[in-house]
Amino acid sequence: MAVGVVAGVESQERRGGGGAGTGRITAFVVLSCVTAGMGGVIFGYDIGIAGGVSSMEPFLRKFFPEVHRRMEGDVRVSNYCKFDSQLLTAFTSSLYVAGLLTTFAASRVTAGRGRRPSMLLGGAAFLAGAAVGGASVDIYMVILGRVLLGVGLGFANQAVPLYLSEMAPSRWRGAFSNGFQLCVGVGALAANVINYGTEKIRDGWGWRVSLALAAVPAGLLTLGALFLPETPNSLIQQGKVDRRDVEQLLKKIRGADDVADELDTIVAANSATAGVGGGGLRMLLTQRRYRPQLAMAVMIPFFQQVTGINAIAFYAPVLLRTIGMGESASLLSAVVTGVVGVGATLLSMAAVDRFGRRTLFLAGGAQMLASQVLIGGIMAAKLGDDGGVSKGWAAALILLIAAYVAGFGWSWGPLGWLVPSEIFPLEVRSAGQSVTVAVSFVFTVFVAQAFLAMLCRMRAGIFFFFAAWLAAMTAFVYLLLPETKGVPIEEVAGVWRGHWFWSRVVGGDDDEARNNGGKL
Repeated sequence: MAVGVVAGVESQERRGGGGAGTGRITAFVVLSCVTAGMGGVIFGYDIGIAGGVSSMEPFLRKFFPEVHRRMEGDVRVSNYCKFDSQLLTAFTSSLYVAGLLTTFAASRVTAGRGRRPSMLLGGAAFLAGAAVGGASVDIYMVILGRVLLGVGLGFANQAVPLYLSEMAPSRWRGAFSNGFQLCVGVGALAANVINYGTEKIRDGWGWRVSLALAAVPAGLLTLGALFLPETPNSLIQQGKVDRRDVEQLLKKIRGADDVADELDTIVAANSATAGVGGGGLRMLLTQRRYRPQLAMAVMIPFFQQVTGINAIAFYAPVLLRTIGMGESASLLSAVVTGVVGVGATLLSMAAVDRFGRRTLFLAGGAQMLASQVLIGGIMAAKLGDDGGVSKGWAAALILLIAAYVAGFGWSWGPLGWLVPSEIFPLEVRSAGQSVTVAVSFVFTVFVAQAFLAMLCRMRAGIFFFFAAWLAAMTAFVYLLLPETKGVPIEEVAGVWRGHWFWSRVVGGDDDEARNNGGKL
């Protein structure tokens, strides 16, 4: 039996998905999605900037003097433990704790008020966080700035992936949704380039520039969101706009006059909630027909974090300094891996709607697994508690880190956001996204807070720890993730009924019909 075969998908694609696949890529939808993508730029910028400033000596000397003394050799400590500081990791993880606490409030705003207001609130919080971070005079202000950025992430990560999925024509939904991860990569690359430049500023205040420049994409998101249209799906869900007005907006988005079938599909999906009591989150958690989507909303972001990517993203300059590289060289190497990540995500955007989600997941997982094993092997063999590694082995490690980042950039990076954003029916879509974001934040906090301590205690074994998870998640995708390529977003729920395993969980068409009040 083939694993993950989707019954009925081919016929859906031949039908054109109820009109959803007939639209073209218009300048209107491109500009809307680019503006919304600023939320992803800020996400990536925050990830990249934290690791960079954490390796800058003036920043460490001012806020983390104990870590700075270890780097200067005033305290004898293992290479693997020089950056082991819970206060330093709290600087990184405080952003994600705040994002986690904000997520469910953001879900209510996104469902009840729309995707656009959530992006506005997120942009405003980002602006405040950038201002506080750049003006910090003590550790409390630094962490407050990170907390405000986290509030912004809670709103932006809730709204932006949904916005991209709902605005894109179904045949290009993968490419548009992967644009979120591209924006994350661009933001991280920009952070690495800025860190490399600001590290050279005399008098040691370059870190202030790095933290404050988060205001640039934040301002673009906030200003752009004032002019963005709401998605047709959200307008129908809110029920505050006449159908004819939604139809006119949909024609403008799709660049086509024949949008009746797509609009009917959206309206029908929204009507499915009429006979079901309770809020979206309660429905998602209690009703059997949503079990496959709930499993993916939990497992995909969990696996995305235990790939180890955020350990690399947060602490790449720190890790490179651990193996003996200088401050400037480590920041430059982070720029190189950032370029690789952006290039890989562009490749994913071109390939995802041609080859499908499962193919990229499986190939990328295998590439990342091999890279982690080789990184761990070199670290175990060549890096002891003292000294560094030779230039040749350092170059090999940088190449392997780049290969690892590339594998993530065209698989688990973009697909970790794409798949959860496209698999939920409209009635539980915002709730499902909130679960995805919350799980992502929980394990982002865990990895950010635990990585330096784990590196100190496990030494090179930490890379084998992440490799084991990569093997597990690749098997999970092979066995349990159906293909959603080319399926209109309001019809994706049907893929589970054709899957060898999930069909037993959700029941057959008769059960689904009863759950929908007799409508399939």
